[in-house]
Amino acid sequence: MTKREVIYLTKEGYENLKKELETLRKKLMYEIAERIKEARELGDLSENSEYDEAKNEQGKIDSRIKQLEEILNNAEIIEDNGDNSIVRIGSKVLLENLESKETMEIRLVNTHEANIFENKISIDSPIGKALLDRRVDEELMVRAPSGNIKYKILAISK
Repeated sequence: MTKREVIYLTKEGYENLKKELETLRKKLMYEIAERIKEARELGDLSENSEYDEAKNEQGKIDSRIKQLEEILNNAEIIEDNGDNSIVRIGSKVLLENLESKETMEIRLVNTHEANIFENKISIDSPIGKALLDRRVDEELMVRAPSGNIKYKILAISK
């Protein structure tokens, strides 16, 4: 028996993935099935691009459903233990760019939850790796495509 890989998710991330799974299941069951049915009714399937398109989309959705099921089956929701002294997965971190003096708040999450537009940064990213297990007032250097960037941790919260 193989040991399962635990995937740590925030409660919000877990719920979002569950909603996505439900949406995809409904879409696969109804919309795609209906499109395939309609395409079959058009006749010869060998030259039916609508049928091919619907089958391809069905395959993509089915693959994503399996991926989501695997993630959710192996998920463990991160519990807030009230300790905000160290950066962990699920932490919100207020950072100051020491060169530009700009601040930004990011949340460290698993790669399955990462979303740059929501400032949710993967723990596997360069900045995520650099932040883990750090404390307030610590400075860190992050290698970026534009060069090294020096940050200071101003606050940690959940």
